[in-house]
This record gives sequence, C-alpha cells and structure tokens, in this order.
Amino acid sequence: MRPWTVAIDGPAGAGKSTVARLLARRMGYLYIDSGAMYRAVALKAIQSGIDPAEADAVAALARGARIAFRPDPDSEDDEAPQCVLLDGEDVSAEVRRPEVAQLASVVSAIPGVRSALVAQQQAMGAQGGVVMEGRDIGTVVFPNAELKVYLTASPEERAVRRLKELEARGIVGDASLEQVRAEQDERDARDATRPVSPLVAASDAVQLESDGLTPAEVVDDILALVDARRREA
Repeated sequence: MRPWTVAIDGPAGAGKSTVARLLARRMGYLYIDSGAMYRAVALKAIQSGIDPAEADAVAALARGARIAFRPDPDSEDDEAPQCVLLDGEDVSAEVRRPEVAQLASVVSAIPGVRSALVAQQQAMGAQGGVVMEGRDIGTVVFPNAELKVYLTASPEERAVRRLKELEARGIVGDASLEQVRAEQDERDARDATRPVSPLVAASDAVQLESDGLTPAEVVDDILALVDARRREA
C-alpha cells in the first residue's frame, strides 16, 4: 500500500504541531511543519528590512528562500522537534519569536508567498509517507490526502496554551492572557478571511476538538481513524 498523506489543519494553539510530530513518529512518517516555512519567510523579510506591505518583494523573497528541515532527535521540546534551516542557517529559535509568528500570518496572506511555499510543500510530500500540518493542507496543498483532520480547541484553551508556551520559553515579557487572546483573535480573523487559501475545514475532514485531551490521546484518536479507513480500503 502506498504510504499515506495525513493533512492536519486548524487554528493556532489547537495542538497541531505536537500532535503531527507524535503522529508522524508513531506512523514512521516524515513530519512537515508548514507554519515554520511561513515564519521563515517572515524572518527573512525582517532581516532584509522589507515591509510586509510590499507584497511583490516579499513574494520574491519566498521564491528565493531555501527552506529545509533537519531532524533533531535529541530535542526535548515538543514544539521544536526539528531544526528549521533558512538558506542553510539554523533559525529554529528565531522563527518561534512572537513577532515573527505574528508577521507570518501577514505574509501568508500574500498570494505569491503562498504559491511559492505550496509548491515546495507539494514537492516534499509528493511520495506520501508524510504528516503535514498547517491551515490549508487538506484544502490546497494535499486535497487528495488519504486522511484530513481539522484540529481545534476553544479560544480560551488555545490562549492558555499559547501563554504557557511563551512562559516556558522565557519570552512572555509583559504579555497577559488577555493580550495573548487578543492577538490570537486578530490572527484567527486574518487567517479565516484572507482571499487566498483561508483557514477552513476541508469538506471531507474529520473535525476533532482537543479541549481536555492530551496530545497522545488526540494521536490515538487519529490512529484509530487510520486503522478504520485502511480496513475499509
């Protein structure tokens, strides 16, 4: 049987990265963090001094960016299980900064950026055997994926998770739960209303709510779906 492609979409804070990483490990598949690719482009825009409002310039950056992942088996960080390489440089820490994540949501709305990175993502997963997570994986990148999951959680739960993540990384600063929630709401609205590849559940995606569940429990639920569909095939 051809290795499957598993697409996991959903909003920030739903647990996509951790779940996708654990699922890929359990299935023996490659894990691809599409969000890190957009953050890498955002970081490159910052480093290059390019205003994100300059859509053509940012799109050109995306087309020229060499983005790759290198496994980091020694990492104990659930949110950063891989090294993210930008033009040959390890930028794993830099792409996790809050300001880079916020800008990534802005640049991801640029059509030229999305087309450039979608092409790269499709090339990475062309042979199957991948778990990729993001916001348009099941709708745009891999519309024929064998399994599509839309993973979400309540806005309150997602904001709490995000604040805990920032605290764990020592980069929380003066951020409060209210501020984190406000930034999250702004990002959700931008992702859901952008004209190109908006955040939306694929019509054939299985929707999973992660409130009250550990990442391992979510992975167990997804593996049960995989087993059931394989028996039906």
